Amino acid sequence: MKEKKMLSNREIATFCSQVSMIYNAGITPAEGMGILLSDTTSAEGREVIEEIQKHCSMGEPFHSAVAACGVFPDYVVNMMTIGEESGNLDDVLVSLTNYYEREQSISESIRSAVSYPLVMIGMMLLVIVVLLTKVLPIFHQVFIQLGSDMQGISRTLMHLGESIQKYAVVIIVVLCVIILFGLFLSKTRPGHRLLSRFLNSFPLTRNFNDNIAAGRFASGMALMLGSGMDTYGSLDLVSVLVANRRMETKIAACKQKITDGMNFAEAVAATGIFSHLHSKMVSVGFRSGNIDTVMRKIADNYEQETDRRINSIISILEPTLVIILSTVVGLILLSVILPLMGIMSSIG
Repeated sequence: MKEKKMLSNREIATFCSQVSMIYNAGITPAEGMGILLSDTTSAEGREVIEEIQKHCSMGEPFHSAVAACGVFPDYVVNMMTIGEESGNLDDVLVSLTNYYEREQSISESIRSAVSYPLVMIGMMLLVIVVLLTKVLPIFHQVFIQLGSDMQGISRTLMHLGESIQKYAVVIIVVLCVIILFGLFLSKTRPGHRLLSRFLNSFPLTRNFNDNIAAGRFASGMALMLGSGMDTYGSLDLVSVLVANRRMETKIAACKQKITDGMNFAEAVAATGIFSHLHSKMVSVGFRSGNIDTVMRKIADNYEQETDRRINSIISILEPTLVIILSTVVGLILLSVILPLMGIMSSIG
């Protein structure tokens, strides 16, 4: 049986937003799915909505119909279940919309930060390969005609160009394997898990990923606490969202401290889920009864911090790549042009 493709963050946010409007208008789920079906053009989208409509028409609860599709994350199904059973489904749908819009924003920021440098590196490497395999042989013929030969760095680079041409098929195969592996990491669920584990453990990305996990924790807790769910149950559900083992360990420790008698704010501070400042905000929010509002504020702060870090990395990475790759190209040309100028001057 073919595995169903999970919906993207953007698709989930759009669906939750549309269903929220349907509920606020007092339209039944079955009728609402009919309205969405008339506005859906993609075959995959129509299949999902038809499946939900079929189950709703049979009298099943909306969250059961959504679960039967098999394309929504467990988190969405669990939150819809809580919302429907508590009578707050419209509020839960709005919160889910905001949550997945935030997740989409983070994903797009990371993709933007990675894609531009990769394109730049690819273009500059192509220029370097052309220089090594096409331009240097021309200069080599010029040296021979002038009764000399390439020496030192220029000769080494020319041999490197010859090796690239000799093993071009092998290099192309390796590049294809790398591209396929990249698609595996970005397009499949096992790939996502593998990439997440790597980013969580790699020293240069560990702190960045910890911040993203803390923001997801705050966003998820804001959603669940705002839906009227108890703190312990909220921690159970939010642990599957963070996709970060260190954060999952902290959440488990937080649950244990609550079981031992600490309140939520004290347990969060003791386990180091947030920074000292944000832990103080949680404490104030807990005492004032506005913990869900405080959690939303913390989630916004972490999102802004994530955007700031990404923009900072891009502002440093782009000129650094330009300088390094331009220097490499310049050195290749100078390694040939300077000896050639010396020969020409001696002839003159």
